[in-house]
Amino acid sequence: MNNILAIAKREFLATVATRAFIIGLLILPAIIAIFALAAPRLFSQKNYQIKGEILVIDSTGRITPKLQKTFDRETIAARREEEARKALSNVPPQVRQLTGNSINKNIVSELGPIPEFHIAEMPANSDLEQAKKWLNVQPKDMPHLALLVIHKDAIEPASLENPVYELYVPPNFDDRTDNEIQRGLREAIVNARIQARSIDKSTIFAIMNFPSAPSVTVTQNEQRQTVKGFNIMLPAVFGLLLFMGTMGGGGQLLNSMVEEKSSRVVEVLLSAVSPMELMAGKLLGQLGISLVGMGLYIVLGISLLSGFALLGLLNFSLIFYLIIFFLITYLVMGSLMMSIGAAVNDAKEAQGLMMPLMIVFMIPWILWLPISRNPGSALSVTMSFLPPVNTFAMLLRMTSNTPPPLWQVWLSITIGIGSAYCAIWFAAKVFRIGLLMFGKAPNFATLIRWVRSS
Repeated sequence: MNNILAIAKREFLATVATRAFIIGLLILPAIIAIFALAAPRLFSQKNYQIKGEILVIDSTGRITPKLQKTFDRETIAARREEEARKALSNVPPQVRQLTGNSINKNIVSELGPIPEFHIAEMPANSDLEQAKKWLNVQPKDMPHLALLVIHKDAIEPASLENPVYELYVPPNFDDRTDNEIQRGLREAIVNARIQARSIDKSTIFAIMNFPSAPSVTVTQNEQRQTVKGFNIMLPAVFGLLLFMGTMGGGGQLLNSMVEEKSSRVVEVLLSAVSPMELMAGKLLGQLGISLVGMGLYIVLGISLLSGFALLGLLNFSLIFYLIIFFLITYLVMGSLMMSIGAAVNDAKEAQGLMMPLMIVFMIPWILWLPISRNPGSALSVTMSFLPPVNTFAMLLRMTSNTPPPLWQVWLSITIGIGSAYCAIWFAAKVFRIGLLMFGKAPNFATLIRWVRSS
């Protein structure tokens, strides 16, 4: 046991004390922080100015005046204010309290300067093909943005399925300009239809618009306002933590074994300890390293929730189960990765054996949305008891809005412990034979023969 602990300590300190580990541990939070700071600048439209002329062929003769109004700069500004208000209504109140009233202004400012549209009208009987040539002439001071052809039944449509207008644009047309034109055109057609039917627009607005009441989540101990998107993101975050922790630790074990075997360091180690002691020590050492990384991300996540006053939304028992599922998955993944590292001669040979294993472990992460959205489906339940992916699937179900019964959780844990035992047993057999084996790269059939013969 002393030898196992000594190897585990050596493995832990040899990795933790390196600059690469510290950088690797902090690089993801650093990337997230940098992206959070840089994203507003990277995706901002503050410097994108829409300016140009729109040519209109209006067969109704009544929509062009409405276009003049909807494309007016003041109307566009008011429309953006309304859109920002609607977007702000979906933001949790805790976030609004932290940001104050500036968030509404920030949303509007991020949309960029108010577009400057100039409307030019052509007679309804104009030659359409000749009008399209107008798009290929682009003056620098006033670019030709679009050609609108409004059908004669735009106000009184004969069918709800047929389009009532056509939009022609020049090559390399920006989607942001297209969206702005489509939005204003739609509003102009709606306004023309309302006026044609002598309906008061304010009456329609009063009928169609009313504030949405936020839903309230009721638990056994309290009730709180529902935070939209939280129940979708929580399974993804927990699944990502489990995936990153196990894949990182397993990959490190594989690299360590390949490096020590190819450099013949393992032969020196085996002169002092047994193969099983070496395997157990390295497994425990990397386990400690992975727990340090996971602990850091858990603390960061709790700090973020606390900073936004959303800590009450998190069930802390999920962290307990996350640790249990992590230990099980790590033992399975780490043992299999170590067996591959002990069997191959270099990293290139390891890739062929490692890829199928990686694909299997990625399946529940790829299916996180259907599992978390429908945790009681046959797919979700089956994967919850199917090793080695049962830990991922069960954790996704537990973090969903419909957690599974407790007996299913502990049955999955029992199955996971059994699969961890089998993985360690398999790895021990391969480890004993493959550690000092050199030559032709083994395949899965070779590994199975080693297990059966040992």
